[in-house]
Amino acid sequence: MMLHKKLHTEMSWEHLCELYDEMSDMAGVMQDPVHHAEGDVAIHTQRVINSVKLLPEYKTLTEREQQILWISALLHDVEKRSTTREEEGRIVSPGHARKGELTTRLFLYEKVPLSFADREQIAALVRFHGLPLWVMDKPDPKKALLAASLRVDCYLLALLAKADVLGRDCEDKQALFDKIALFTLYCEELNCWRCAAPFPSDDARFHYFYTENSTDCNYEPYPEKGSEVTVLCGLPGMGKDTFIRQHCADLPIVSLDDLRRQHNIKPDNRDANGWIVQQAKEQARIYLREHKPFVWNATNITRKMRDQLISLFYRYNAKITLVYIEVPYAQWQRQNNARNEVVPAKVMERMLSKLEVPTPEEAHKVIYWIEGKSHALL
Repeated sequence: MMLHKKLHTEMSWEHLCELYDEMSDMAGVMQDPVHHAEGDVAIHTQRVINSVKLLPEYKTLTEREQQILWISALLHDVEKRSTTREEEGRIVSPGHARKGELTTRLFLYEKVPLSFADREQIAALVRFHGLPLWVMDKPDPKKALLAASLRVDCYLLALLAKADVLGRDCEDKQALFDKIALFTLYCEELNCWRCAAPFPSDDARFHYFYTENSTDCNYEPYPEKGSEVTVLCGLPGMGKDTFIRQHCADLPIVSLDDLRRQHNIKPDNRDANGWIVQQAKEQARIYLREHKPFVWNATNITRKMRDQLISLFYRYNAKITLVYIEVPYAQWQRQNNARNEVVPAKVMERMLSKLEVPTPEEAHKVIYWIEGKSHALL
């Protein structure tokens, strides 16, 4: 597949379809005529892109913001191709935004290299593109909006939602625009318009999102004595071991790979993986009970994996720092090939397709270590 350092706003739809299956696959993916009488996903996406460029606000954006917004429009429905089905006589695409985030991250990382912050902003816009329309239907609208604001510029999100509505043929357009206006007011009320939601401390933020029934985002939990745990996250070959040597050399390490080597267990031995994880958790519990700091070294590429660990560590009152480690795609491949235990290319690609970059509310602190430096998400 041909690589491009940038996607340009002047590229024609036909050219995009020639270059990328992600675009050409949109043709023929039908949508429910009640909400999308304009036609298939390809027609809708082209209309949304054109609507973005015609927004009065678009002209006031920086060149960077314009690129972020229109690429988000290009990819916002990319996974309707895999999620669309007929259900009780209606055409639905459940989960297309969540899956679209993963595809967007993969697409931009492999094929259209952007800065980490720009890529993650686009991935978040794809993930939350429906939020301005449906935030009030969430079980906890406030928590849903504050969590999104830690990842995405809500102003750009509102503009994308506006273009999404303009790109439709439907009878409830005005009602949808009214929802976007309400979303804007709600962002302003919660102080997360054009900025991440403010919290008095890392502890307060983590407590608010981690505690199921918490309602006060300004509540400061009482400090409890516990370990300081550093949880590394990153695909094989990204440089986690290098990070440990440079920044955590004096700390105990709980490493799944080390345990596998000690017991002569190969990484692809799924039957033994559960046992390895349990052995690692037993090691961690020793440090947790003694309130000692330590590092957990594993891939931890999905939210589910991380949540299981955070739940364990938090039961011991630990303070948890997630460190996400990444290098550019070509460098990642070179580093993997230089490893003593090279991960097969197919395994690497499969893992990359599942990658969920940690979000700021997952732990007390989240560090994005990109190309050997700490980067901000917003």
